Amino acid sequence: MAKSKKADQNYRFDGQHDDEEVLFLFRRHPVVMRLGLVAVMVGMVVGMLPVTIWPERLGYLWFILPGMALGGLFLFYQWIGWYYSVFILTDQRFVQIEQKGMFDRAVVDIGLDKIQNINYSVSGIQETLLGFGTISLQTFVGDLVLDKIHHPAKIQEKLVKIIKELGYSSYGTPITNPEK
Repeated sequence: MAKSKKADQNYRFDGQHDDEEVLFLFRRHPVVMRLGLVAVMVGMVVGMLPVTIWPERLGYLWFILPGMALGGLFLFYQWIGWYYSVFILTDQRFVQIEQKGMFDRAVVDIGLDKIQNINYSVSGIQETLLGFGTISLQTFVGDLVLDKIHHPAKIQEKLVKIIKELGYSSYGTPITNPEK
């Protein structure tokens, strides 16, 4: 989800240059954590099995708690991946920080002059109903695909607007002043 401009300017990330300003920050759609929610529900159902088999022993209801706790741990694992995975547009580059669990992080860094095109797609009933899709940044060396992005049309529009405001006419080509 996108944050306000003021919040973006206060955000700092590892590897940020001293003269670099964060212009736009966004994350994936929270739907990426759905497996964690399913794990919590499965833990509850598995925890309820002893009570459904032996309904006279209500003390077995306590088995729901360990099932929920294990599901909650998996949900927390999913949340860490969602929260610490961010997409950052600065006045110099586009940075993708992707966190997978506690100890796995990947960073992609693309200079704004390398971006040729920004496209988005929303395909399927789930993406349409929940409002997420895919954004593709085309560069000289290939495509950077950002999947499960909340409101991809709005994000794509804002990315294009900011990049053009920074002086890149058709993205990778800086606007030159003919008067000089």
